[in-house]
Amino acid sequence: QHLDNPKELEALYRQHKAEFRKTFNQIYEEIKDAPSAQIWFERLNFKNETVKTNSKSQLLFVIVLAILAGFVAKLPDIFNLRPDFFYQRNIGFIIFPFLIAFFSRKNKDSLLKIILMLSSLAVFVVYINLLPKNESSDTLFLACAHLQLILWLMLSYSFTGNEFENHEARMNFLRYNGDLIVMSVIILLAGSLFSSITIGLFSIIGIDISEIYVNYIIVWGLPAVPLIATYLIQNNPQLINKVSPIIAKVFTPLTLVTLCIYLPALLNSDKDPYQNRDFLIIFNVLLIGVLALIFFSISEHTKSVVSKTNLILLLLLTSLTVIINSIALSAIIFRIAEWGITPNRLAVVGGNVVILINLLLIGFGLFRSITKNEAVEGVEKRITGYLPLYGLWACIVTFLLPILFKFA
Repeated sequence: QHLDNPKELEALYRQHKAEFRKTFNQIYEEIKDAPSAQIWFERLNFKNETVKTNSKSQLLFVIVLAILAGFVAKLPDIFNLRPDFFYQRNIGFIIFPFLIAFFSRKNKDSLLKIILMLSSLAVFVVYINLLPKNESSDTLFLACAHLQLILWLMLSYSFTGNEFENHEARMNFLRYNGDLIVMSVIILLAGSLFSSITIGLFSIIGIDISEIYVNYIIVWGLPAVPLIATYLIQNNPQLINKVSPIIAKVFTPLTLVTLCIYLPALLNSDKDPYQNRDFLIIFNVLLIGVLALIFFSISEHTKSVVSKTNLILLLLLTSLTVIINSIALSAIIFRIAEWGITPNRLAVVGGNVVILINLLLIGFGLFRSITKNEAVEGVEKRITGYLPLYGLWACIVTFLLPILFKFA
Protein backbone atom coordinates (compact mmCIF):
# COMPACT_ATOMS: atom_id res chain seq x y z
CA GLN A 1 0.00 0.00 0.00
CA HIS A 2 2.86 2.40 0.76
CA LEU A 3 5.34 1.28 -1.88
CA ASP A 4 5.48 4.77 -3.35
CA ASN A 5 5.41 6.56 0.00
CA PRO A 6 9.01 6.67 1.35
CA LYS A 7 8.04 8.54 4.53
CA GLU A 8 5.43 5.97 5.52
CA LEU A 9 7.74 3.05 4.72
CA GLU A 10 10.44 4.56 6.93
CA ALA A 11 7.91 5.04 9.75
CA LEU A 12 6.78 1.40 9.48
CA TYR A 13 10.37 0.21 9.50
CA ARG A 14 11.27 2.23 12.60
CA GLN A 15 8.19 0.90 14.46
CA HIS A 16 8.78 -2.81 13.72
CA LYS A 17 12.26 -3.38 12.26
CA ALA A 18 12.45 -7.17 12.61
CA GLU A 19 8.88 -7.77 11.40
CA PHE A 20 9.35 -5.28 8.54
CA ARG A 21 12.49 -7.08 7.33
CA LYS A 22 10.88 -10.52 7.54
CA THR A 23 7.68 -9.47 5.77
CA PHE A 24 9.51 -7.50 3.10
CA ASN A 25 11.72 -10.45 2.16
CA GLN A 26 8.65 -12.70 1.95
CA ILE A 27 6.90 -10.50 -0.62
CA TYR A 28 9.98 -9.16 -2.40
CA GLU A 29 9.50 -11.38 -5.48
CA GLU A 30 6.08 -9.79 -6.04
CA ILE A 31 7.31 -6.19 -5.85
CA LYS A 32 10.91 -6.46 -7.03
CA ASP A 33 10.27 -4.42 -10.20
CA ALA A 34 9.59 -1.30 -8.14
CA PRO A 35 12.71 0.91 -7.72
CA SER A 36 11.87 1.60 -4.08
CA ALA A 37 11.64 -2.14 -3.39
CA GLN A 38 15.09 -2.68 -4.90
CA ILE A 39 16.53 0.07 -2.68
CA TRP A 40 14.93 -1.41 0.44
CA PHE A 41 16.16 -4.90 -0.47
CA GLU A 42 19.77 -3.70 -0.59
CA ARG A 43 19.32 -1.74 2.63
CA LEU A 44 17.77 -4.62 4.59
CA ASN A 45 20.09 -7.34 3.29
CA PHE A 46 23.42 -5.53 3.29
CA LYS A 47 26.00 -7.94 4.73
CA ASN A 48 29.13 -5.82 5.15
CA GLU A 49 28.82 -5.56 8.94
CA THR A 50 30.99 -8.46 10.02
CA VAL A 51 34.60 -8.25 11.15
CA LYS A 52 36.96 -8.57 8.20
CA THR A 53 40.20 -10.50 8.43
CA ASN A 54 41.54 -9.04 5.18
CA SER A 55 44.26 -11.05 3.44
CA LYS A 56 45.87 -14.04 5.12
CA SER A 57 49.31 -12.58 4.44
CA GLN A 58 48.56 -9.42 6.44
CA LEU A 59 47.14 -11.43 9.33
CA LEU A 60 50.21 -13.68 9.28
CA PHE A 61 52.44 -10.58 9.27
CA VAL A 62 50.64 -9.23 12.36
CA ILE A 63 51.10 -12.58 14.13
CA VAL A 64 54.83 -12.56 13.33
CA LEU A 65 55.14 -8.98 14.61
CA ALA A 66 53.30 -9.92 17.81
CA ILE A 67 55.67 -12.85 18.40
CA LEU A 68 58.71 -10.63 17.82
CA ALA A 69 57.32 -7.96 20.18
CA GLY A 70 56.79 -10.63 22.83
CA PHE A 71 60.34 -11.86 22.29
CA VAL A 72 61.71 -8.34 22.92
CA ALA A 73 59.61 -8.10 26.08
CA LYS A 74 61.13 -11.41 27.28
CA LEU A 75 64.77 -10.37 26.67
CA PRO A 76 65.45 -9.73 30.40
CA ASP A 77 64.52 -13.35 31.18
CA ILE A 78 66.31 -14.80 28.18
CA PHE A 79 69.62 -12.96 28.73
CA ASN A 80 69.36 -12.48 32.50
CA LEU A 81 69.14 -8.70 32.29
CA ARG A 82 67.98 -6.43 35.09
CA PRO A 83 64.26 -5.75 34.38
CA ASP A 84 64.37 -2.20 35.81
CA PHE A 85 67.38 -1.33 33.63
CA PHE A 86 65.89 -2.90 30.49
CA TYR A 87 62.29 -1.70 30.65
CA GLN A 88 63.11 1.87 31.66
CA ARG A 89 65.23 2.32 28.54
CA ASN A 90 63.54 -0.01 26.06
CA ILE A 91 59.81 0.00 26.81
CA GLY A 92 59.11 1.97 23.63
CA PHE A 93 60.99 -0.54 21.48
CA ILE A 94 58.52 -3.26 22.50
CA ILE A 95 55.68 -1.39 20.79
CA PHE A 96 56.63 1.32 18.29
CA PRO A 97 59.01 -0.51 15.91
CA PHE A 98 56.38 -3.18 15.23
CA LEU A 99 53.60 -0.66 14.64
CA ILE A 100 56.00 1.17 12.32
CA ALA A 101 56.65 -2.10 10.49
CA PHE A 102 52.89 -2.69 10.13
CA PHE A 103 52.26 0.67 8.45
CA SER A 104 55.48 0.50 6.46
CA ARG A 105 54.25 -2.71 4.85
CA LYS A 106 50.71 -1.38 4.49
CA ASN A 107 51.89 1.79 2.73
CA LYS A 108 54.51 -0.09 0.67
CA ASP A 109 57.29 2.26 1.75
CA SER A 110 60.35 2.61 -0.42
CA LEU A 111 63.54 0.78 0.47
CA LEU A 112 65.23 4.12 1.23
CA LYS A 113 62.53 5.07 3.76
CA ILE A 114 62.71 1.64 5.42
CA ILE A 115 66.52 1.86 5.72
CA LEU A 116 66.20 5.38 7.15
CA MET A 117 63.73 4.29 9.85
CA LEU A 118 65.68 1.13 10.72
CA SER A 119 68.89 3.14 11.01
CA SER A 120 67.19 5.69 13.26
CA LEU A 121 65.76 2.97 15.50
CA ALA A 122 69.20 1.32 15.73
CA VAL A 123 70.80 4.64 16.74
CA PHE A 124 68.13 5.21 19.40
CA VAL A 125 68.57 1.70 20.83
CA VAL A 126 72.34 2.03 21.07
CA TYR A 127 72.23 5.56 22.47
CA ILE A 128 69.66 5.00 25.22
CA ASN A 129 71.33 1.78 26.38
CA LEU A 130 74.80 3.33 26.49
CA LEU A 131 73.75 6.12 28.86
CA PRO A 132 75.49 5.78 32.26
CA LYS A 133 73.90 3.36 34.74
CA ASN A 134 72.95 5.92 37.34
CA GLU A 135 69.59 5.11 38.93
CA SER A 136 69.30 8.59 40.43
CA SER A 137 70.08 10.36 37.14
CA ASP A 138 67.43 12.91 36.20
CA THR A 139 68.75 13.26 32.66
CA LEU A 140 68.45 9.49 32.15
CA PHE A 141 64.79 9.52 33.17
CA LEU A 142 64.08 12.55 30.98
CA ALA A 143 65.84 10.99 27.99
CA CYS A 144 63.90 7.73 28.36
CA ALA A 145 60.58 9.57 28.72
CA HIS A 146 61.09 11.94 25.78
CA LEU A 147 62.40 9.14 23.57
CA GLN A 148 58.83 7.76 23.58
CA LEU A 149 57.64 10.99 21.97
CA ILE A 150 60.31 10.69 19.27
CA LEU A 151 59.26 7.10 18.55
CA TRP A 152 55.61 8.21 18.43
CA LEU A 153 56.47 10.84 15.82
CA MET A 154 58.36 8.19 13.85
CA LEU A 155 55.16 6.17 13.90
CA SER A 156 53.29 9.19 12.50
CA TYR A 157 55.87 9.38 9.69
CA SER A 158 55.26 5.71 8.89
CA PHE A 159 51.46 6.00 9.24
CA THR A 160 51.14 8.88 6.79
CA GLY A 161 53.13 7.12 4.08
CA ASN A 162 54.18 9.62 1.44
CA GLU A 163 51.77 12.29 2.73
CA PHE A 164 53.51 13.39 5.93
CA GLU A 165 53.31 17.03 4.80
CA ASN A 166 49.53 16.71 4.31
CA HIS A 167 47.73 18.06 7.40
CA GLU A 168 44.74 15.76 6.81
CA ALA A 169 47.03 12.70 6.86
CA ARG A 170 48.51 13.88 10.18
CA MET A 171 44.99 14.48 11.52
CA ASN A 172 44.08 10.93 10.55
CA PHE A 173 47.07 9.80 12.60
CA LEU A 174 45.71 11.62 15.66
CA ARG A 175 42.32 9.98 15.06
CA TYR A 176 44.05 6.62 14.83
CA ASN A 177 45.66 7.22 18.24
CA GLY A 178 42.28 7.88 19.82
CA ASP A 179 40.77 4.80 18.17
CA LEU A 180 43.82 2.75 19.18
CA ILE A 181 43.39 3.66 22.85
CA VAL A 182 39.67 2.80 22.80
CA MET A 183 40.17 -0.53 21.00
CA SER A 184 43.17 -1.48 23.16
CA VAL A 185 41.18 -0.84 26.35
CA ILE A 186 38.38 -3.09 25.03
CA ILE A 187 40.88 -5.86 24.23
CA LEU A 188 42.59 -5.48 27.62
CA LEU A 189 39.26 -5.69 29.46
CA ALA A 190 38.31 -8.82 27.54
CA GLY A 191 41.78 -10.28 28.11
CA SER A 192 41.64 -9.52 31.83
CA LEU A 193 38.28 -11.28 32.13
CA PHE A 194 39.57 -14.30 30.20
CA SER A 195 42.75 -14.44 32.31
CA SER A 196 40.81 -14.27 35.58
CA ILE A 197 38.50 -17.08 34.48
CA THR A 198 41.41 -19.24 33.28
CA ILE A 199 43.49 -18.83 36.45
CA GLY A 200 40.37 -19.33 38.56
CA LEU A 201 39.37 -22.54 36.79
CA PHE A 202 42.80 -24.09 37.38
CA SER A 203 42.90 -22.93 41.00
CA ILE A 204 39.61 -24.75 41.65
CA ILE A 205 41.27 -28.06 40.80
CA GLY A 206 44.33 -27.22 42.92
CA ILE A 207 46.73 -26.09 40.16
CA ASP A 208 48.34 -22.66 40.51
CA ILE A 209 49.21 -21.41 37.02
CA SER A 210 49.37 -17.71 37.90
CA GLU A 211 53.17 -17.42 37.70
CA ILE A 212 53.44 -19.35 34.44
CA TYR A 213 50.48 -17.44 33.00
CA VAL A 214 52.02 -14.06 33.84
CA ASN A 215 55.52 -14.98 32.62
CA TYR A 216 54.44 -16.42 29.29
CA ILE A 217 50.87 -15.53 28.33
CA ILE A 218 50.62 -11.99 29.69
CA VAL A 219 54.21 -10.92 28.94
CA TRP A 220 53.81 -12.15 25.36
CA GLY A 221 50.21 -10.99 25.07
CA LEU A 222 50.49 -7.37 26.23
CA PRO A 223 52.85 -6.24 23.42
CA ALA A 224 50.43 -7.82 20.93
CA VAL A 225 47.48 -5.67 22.07
CA PRO A 226 48.32 -2.48 20.10
CA LEU A 227 49.13 -4.60 17.03
CA ILE A 228 45.83 -6.48 17.19
CA ALA A 229 43.95 -3.24 17.88
CA THR A 230 45.65 -1.56 14.91
CA TYR A 231 44.86 -4.51 12.65
CA LEU A 232 41.17 -4.41 13.62
CA ILE A 233 40.91 -0.63 13.27
CA GLN A 234 42.54 -0.57 9.84
CA ASN A 235 40.42 -3.38 8.45
CA ASN A 236 37.17 -2.69 10.29
CA PRO A 237 36.76 1.06 10.84
CA GLN A 238 33.05 0.54 11.52
CA LEU A 239 33.97 -1.21 14.79
CA ILE A 240 35.13 1.99 16.42
CA ASN A 241 33.94 4.88 14.24
CA LYS A 242 30.77 5.39 16.28
CA VAL A 243 32.42 4.90 19.67
CA SER A 244 35.25 7.43 19.59
CA PRO A 245 33.09 10.46 18.66
CA ILE A 246 30.69 9.59 21.49
CA ILE A 247 33.58 9.40 23.97
CA ALA A 248 34.85 12.77 22.74
CA LYS A 249 31.42 14.36 23.07
CA VAL A 250 30.90 12.93 26.56
CA PHE A 251 34.33 13.60 28.09
CA THR A 252 34.85 17.10 26.69
CA PRO A 253 32.05 18.67 28.77
CA LEU A 254 32.79 16.36 31.73
CA THR A 255 36.44 17.45 31.81
CA LEU A 256 35.39 21.08 31.41
CA VAL A 257 33.05 20.84 34.41
CA THR A 258 35.71 19.01 36.45
CA LEU A 259 38.31 21.71 35.78
CA CYS A 260 35.80 24.46 36.57
CA ILE A 261 35.34 22.85 39.99
CA TYR A 262 39.00 21.90 40.47
CA LEU A 263 40.64 25.28 39.87
CA PRO A 264 38.61 27.17 42.53
CA ALA A 265 39.14 24.24 44.91
CA LEU A 266 42.89 24.53 44.27
CA LEU A 267 42.87 28.14 45.45
CA ASN A 268 41.24 27.11 48.74
CA SER A 269 43.49 24.10 49.38
CA ASP A 270 46.77 23.90 51.29
CA LYS A 271 48.51 22.39 48.27
CA ASP A 272 50.87 24.78 46.54
CA PRO A 273 52.56 23.98 43.19
CA TYR A 274 55.10 26.71 43.95
CA GLN A 275 56.37 24.89 47.04
CA ASN A 276 55.20 21.28 46.66
CA ARG A 277 57.29 19.46 44.03
CA ASP A 278 55.13 16.32 43.93
CA PHE A 279 51.99 18.39 43.45
CA LEU A 280 53.65 20.26 40.58
CA ILE A 281 54.48 16.93 38.91
CA ILE A 282 50.84 15.81 39.20
CA PHE A 283 49.75 19.21 37.90
CA ASN A 284 51.87 18.75 34.75
CA VAL A 285 50.56 15.22 34.25
CA LEU A 286 47.05 16.68 34.41
CA LEU A 287 48.08 19.26 31.81
CA ILE A 288 49.38 16.61 29.40
CA GLY A 289 46.25 14.50 29.90
CA VAL A 290 43.90 17.40 29.14
CA LEU A 291 46.01 18.38 26.11
CA ALA A 292 45.70 14.82 24.80
CA LEU A 293 41.92 14.98 25.32
CA ILE A 294 41.76 18.26 23.37
CA PHE A 295 43.67 16.67 20.48
CA PHE A 296 41.41 13.62 20.60
CA SER A 297 38.20 15.68 20.81
CA ILE A 298 39.13 18.00 17.95
CA SER A 299 40.17 15.08 15.73
CA GLU A 300 36.87 13.27 16.41
CA HIS A 301 34.64 16.35 16.19
CA THR A 302 36.10 17.35 12.82
CA LYS A 303 35.18 14.04 11.17
CA SER A 304 31.82 15.59 10.30
CA VAL A 305 30.06 18.93 10.49
CA VAL A 306 30.93 20.52 13.84
CA SER A 307 28.23 22.35 15.77
CA LYS A 308 29.00 25.75 17.28
CA THR A 309 28.20 24.34 20.72
CA ASN A 310 30.98 21.76 20.43
CA LEU A 311 33.41 24.44 19.28
CA ILE A 312 32.51 26.63 22.25
CA LEU A 313 33.03 23.72 24.67
CA LEU A 314 36.43 23.00 23.10
CA LEU A 315 37.39 26.68 23.30
CA LEU A 316 36.42 26.82 26.99
CA LEU A 317 38.37 23.63 27.70
CA THR A 318 41.38 25.00 25.84
CA SER A 319 41.16 28.28 27.76
CA LEU A 320 41.08 26.48 31.11
CA THR A 321 44.05 24.37 30.02
CA VAL A 322 45.94 27.58 29.20
CA ILE A 323 45.28 28.71 32.78
CA ILE A 324 46.56 25.38 34.15
CA ASN A 325 49.63 25.64 31.92
CA SER A 326 50.27 29.21 33.06
CA ILE A 327 50.10 28.18 36.72
CA ALA A 328 52.48 25.26 36.11
CA LEU A 329 54.85 27.45 34.08
CA SER A 330 54.93 30.22 36.68
CA ALA A 331 55.50 27.64 39.43
CA ILE A 332 58.49 26.07 37.70
CA ILE A 333 59.97 29.51 36.89
CA PHE A 334 59.57 30.41 40.57
CA ARG A 335 61.39 27.23 41.59
CA ILE A 336 64.23 27.98 39.15
CA ALA A 337 64.57 31.53 40.50
CA GLU A 338 64.45 30.27 44.09
CA TRP A 339 66.61 27.13 43.97
CA GLY A 340 68.45 27.26 40.65
CA ILE A 341 68.22 25.33 37.41
CA THR A 342 68.21 21.53 37.19
CA PRO A 343 67.64 19.11 34.28
CA ASN A 344 64.07 18.43 35.45
CA ARG A 345 63.19 22.11 35.79
CA LEU A 346 64.68 23.00 32.42
CA ALA A 347 62.83 20.13 30.72
CA VAL A 348 59.53 21.04 32.36
CA VAL A 349 59.76 24.76 31.64
CA GLY A 350 60.64 24.09 28.00
CA GLY A 351 57.82 21.56 27.65
CA ASN A 352 55.33 23.96 29.23
CA VAL A 353 56.33 26.76 26.87
CA VAL A 354 55.93 24.48 23.83
CA ILE A 355 52.51 23.30 25.04
CA LEU A 356 51.37 26.83 25.94
CA ILE A 357 52.13 28.18 22.46
CA ASN A 358 50.27 25.26 20.90
CA LEU A 359 47.25 25.80 23.17
CA LEU A 360 47.15 29.51 22.31
CA LEU A 361 47.24 28.70 18.59
CA ILE A 362 44.46 26.14 18.99
CA GLY A 363 42.38 28.55 21.07
CA PHE A 364 42.86 31.32 18.49
CA GLY A 365 41.76 28.95 15.71
CA LEU A 366 38.66 27.85 17.65
CA PHE A 367 37.80 31.48 18.42
CA ARG A 368 37.96 32.42 14.74
CA SER A 369 35.89 29.36 13.80
CA ILE A 370 33.19 30.49 16.25
CA THR A 371 33.21 34.25 15.60
CA LYS A 372 34.34 34.44 11.97
CA ASN A 373 32.80 31.13 10.79
CA GLU A 374 36.19 30.04 9.51
CA ALA A 375 36.61 26.39 8.53
CA VAL A 376 37.63 24.02 11.32
CA GLU A 377 40.45 22.86 9.06
CA GLY A 378 42.35 25.90 10.32
CA VAL A 379 42.34 24.40 13.82
CA GLU A 380 43.51 21.08 12.42
CA LYS A 381 46.43 22.76 10.68
CA ARG A 382 47.43 24.51 13.91
CA ILE A 383 47.59 21.11 15.60
CA THR A 384 49.24 19.03 12.90
CA GLY A 385 51.66 21.74 11.81
CA TYR A 386 52.93 22.06 15.37
CA LEU A 387 53.69 18.36 15.92
CA PRO A 388 57.31 18.56 14.61
CA LEU A 389 58.09 21.16 17.31
CA TYR A 390 57.23 18.58 19.97
CA GLY A 391 59.69 16.27 18.25
CA LEU A 392 62.37 18.98 18.20
CA TRP A 393 62.02 19.61 21.93
CA ALA A 394 62.01 15.86 22.63
CA CYS A 395 65.28 15.52 20.69
CA ILE A 396 66.84 18.37 22.71
CA VAL A 397 65.86 16.72 26.02
CA THR A 398 66.85 13.22 24.89
CA PHE A 399 70.21 13.95 23.28
CA LEU A 400 71.41 17.40 24.37
CA LEU A 401 70.31 17.72 28.00
CA PRO A 402 72.27 14.66 29.29
CA ILE A 403 75.46 16.10 27.75
CA LEU A 404 74.83 19.65 29.03
CA PHE A 405 74.30 18.42 32.57
CA LYS A 406 77.01 15.74 32.35
CA PHE A 407 74.47 12.92 32.81
CA ALA A 408 73.48 14.29 36.25
